[in-house]
Amino acid sequence: MTQSRPLSTRDIILDAAEHLFAQQGHDNTSMRQITATANVNLSAVNYHFGSKDGLVQAVFQRRLAALNQERLAILDDLENQAKGQPLKPSQIVEAFFGPLVRYATGADHNHKAFVPLLERNMSDPGGFIRTLFVDEHTGILERFKHALLKSLPDVPEEEIIWRFHFMLGATSYAISGADVLRLVMNWPEPEHSDHAANTQKLLARLMSFLLGGLRAPLPNDGPLLPNSENRHDGASNGATRNLA
Repeated sequence: MTQSRPLSTRDIILDAAEHLFAQQGHDNTSMRQITATANVNLSAVNYHFGSKDGLVQAVFQRRLAALNQERLAILDDLENQAKGQPLKPSQIVEAFFGPLVRYATGADHNHKAFVPLLERNMSDPGGFIRTLFVDEHTGILERFKHALLKSLPDVPEEEIIWRFHFMLGATSYAISGADVLRLVMNWPEPEHSDHAANTQKLLARLMSFLLGGLRAPLPNDGPLLPNSENRHDGASNGATRNLA
């Protein structure tokens, strides 16, 4: 029977911070509370993370790293099954965004810590993108980009990147902005009482929207005017057919 390795000081601090963030939010959590829960001194936090902001980002990045491992595992499995053939765009989109939605809408304490951190990063789009694709995570972006390019050979790489950017924003907003929008627009409460059913419904709606964006005709170079000469006919654009 193999014994698990003891947690490093860095992981102990991250676990303590995430637990407190889930209970009371990162803004309401003090460094003293974190050091007391982790049973370390302040110099240990400063050594590993530099500041509270650095610690908050490290908690967020650790969860993203776990999500990226799941995403790559799903993509690897799909590509192995495809045996060299292109994947369907819907498979690629679900492999990337599905784990994020399922994780962020979960019922455990990790969800309660992750979503506020996601919202915090979204308030600074440039910082959010840097956090999402810091050096250790850039490989996942390349893997999914190449999978989409192979799946959609008639769509230029620049257009793939732009559409991925739009999908990223839509997904992040769907996760973090729904409760506020529900309150403002007086939406009814979710149809199901269990998280799994609500998550599946949200994911189905989101995938339909994201794939609709992928199916959109390629833009032309002229001004988009509200007349028939500048309207696109999706049925006539071969690059966007059969994307499911």
